[in-house]
Amino acid sequence: MTMPLLMERLGDIAVLTLSRPHARNAWGDDFNDGLISILPQLEADRDVRCVILTGDEKGKAFSSGAYLADKHTHAALEPGQFIEDLPNSRKFVSNLLSEFPKPIIAAVNGYAIGIGCIASASCDLVVASEKAEWRLPQVQLGILPAYAGAARLARLIGKGNAMRVAMGFPLDAREAHRTGLAQWLVPHEDLMDHAMEVARTIAASAPLATRLVKESIDRGMDLPNIADAALVDAYRFMVLQQTEDAKEAHDAWRDGRRKPEFAGR
Repeated sequence: MTMPLLMERLGDIAVLTLSRPHARNAWGDDFNDGLISILPQLEADRDVRCVILTGDEKGKAFSSGAYLADKHTHAALEPGQFIEDLPNSRKFVSNLLSEFPKPIIAAVNGYAIGIGCIASASCDLVVASEKAEWRLPQVQLGILPAYAGAARLARLIGKGNAMRVAMGFPLDAREAHRTGLAQWLVPHEDLMDHAMEVARTIAASAPLATRLVKESIDRGMDLPNIADAALVDAYRFMVLQQTEDAKEAHDAWRDGRRKPEFAGR
């Protein structure tokens, strides 16, 4: 059986592609299974410094949402099974992506609907094609966006904009860029080139530092006040000061600002 989540290594960058082109890359459990299988491998691989998540261009979408052709999609579990499955919440797609320790870039090449919208918002950075569009159509299906999808959007684009999307109204690429959901808005034909340029910039930085920057932002947003975030960052800063990469970067600057060679140590 072919895995619908494709993985390609381009040096120190890994590109993951949601590939169900006949259904506009609709999301099934097999995408989750692919992330559960592949992400730990990429986390353990010291040579991988950044990940790009995108949709198969043949599907003309990032992901068109849940794979409704599968009759098991959105089927309710028996209460006992639901309770027993709760410890697996770390396997929610939002957690798989947001808690992955290395930076993940969503290259959104078209529709990002439902779970596709939530997945892209769970990445660290978003590069949007001018053809990109986000929607959460769950209320029209009698359900709501899972995995705190609407709340995650509210943190990114504000309550009103998140409420608008969660009530089924679309957010086009220009609005996504204006509201901060997408950090870059580019012509469609330039999407992957620009995503790779962003990824290469990140990959060229000190990998331990990029990991702790991601942790600092994600954990800091959950702390009750900025003073606590600053205190925790003092420990991160102290640890990074003792790394070989920090010494190499400072030596490189003093040696005529040569390009540092980071080893992730």
